[in-house]
Amino acid sequence: MHIGLISDTHGLLRPEALAALQGCARIIHAGDIGKAAVLDGLSALAPLDVIRGNIDTADWAQALPERLDLRIDGLRLHVLHDLKELDVDPVVAGINVVIAGHSHQPCIERRDGVLYINPGSAGPRRFRLPISVALLRLEDGDAQAELIRLD
Repeated sequence: MHIGLISDTHGLLRPEALAALQGCARIIHAGDIGKAAVLDGLSALAPLDVIRGNIDTADWAQALPERLDLRIDGLRLHVLHDLKELDVDPVVAGINVVIAGHSHQPCIERRDGVLYINPGSAGPRRFRLPISVALLRLEDGDAQAELIRLD
């Protein structure tokens, strides 16, 4: 199963991001959406799981959760906006994948058997950081991720 990961769109849904996420079975937005229209565009591609980020303060965003715990294909995924606010030990909690945004810095790393993914920012460029999304592949109880640069 392929899951598209996107974060920090800040109201901008790039055509390149939509193209990169085309064909995903599911999409996860890790916050700082910016505008409800971003969610409309993403949900037209695939079922969408979404959390609220620190800029998502408008009325439309108030019903969105700040964190999600998902079980997909037998794996546990924990989604939050800012990794610095992670207040559980993923190993102890049995979490296989932690997905976070906020920093705009794309990153994939495995620590103590837990896969940590920041898809980076798919919105307006910040400093000299790349524009990116990520793909999460779940297969046979294993999780692998790949960053996709859009710039």
